[in-house]
Amino acid sequence: MASDPLDSGLGSGLGSEIGALRAFTLAEGVLLLVLGLLALLFPLIASAWITVVVAVAFLVGGIVGWVNNLNRARRLNRWHCFLRLVVSTLFVVTGAWILQQCGSGRCLMQIAALAFAIGIVFLLEGLVTAVVSLSHRQVSGWGWGLANGVVTFILGLLILAMPGLGQLTVLGILVGVSFLFSGIDLLVFSAAFHGPDRP
Repeated sequence: MASDPLDSGLGSGLGSEIGALRAFTLAEGVLLLVLGLLALLFPLIASAWITVVVAVAFLVGGIVGWVNNLNRARRLNRWHCFLRLVVSTLFVVTGAWILQQCGSGRCLMQIAALAFAIGIVFLLEGLVTAVVSLSHRQVSGWGWGLANGVVTFILGLLILAMPGLGQLTVLGILVGVSFLFSGIDLLVFSAAFHGPDRP
């Protein structure tokens, strides 16, 4: 039986797509690995960049919120529209203020404030996760949720108890560890999923 040229064309197209996916996944893994190592080697610089990225996200989110609210103003009641505009304005002002502070060389206070906020979020997240998992003890695997909650709560306590320099570097260290493990995961995933025995 002769092979269908359409089938062979689809097979080679699929092979080239998988090859492109493998190359992209490997490149992403290497990039995250390098960025993770750099963040761990220079945690204060990484913390400053993270703070700037958060400030830009606040600024852009506030501007988009303003535009969205003004476009929808006729469909919203006045009080609802006003409150949404107040929140959007807070986003814009906060983002602009953080960028202004970092631009004038006073970025350390913003880094410490962001690290403090992350510590509070970890405390609350850990507490909620632990309580939820304890209330679901009949479900298989509830212990992992409890362990996650306890570890997250302890991380929150550690961040909040850190002296000044520790809080300034914690963002860079957290992102560095995350990027490092994500890079390793992508490299191992790519090698296993798109290995030589696969098309």
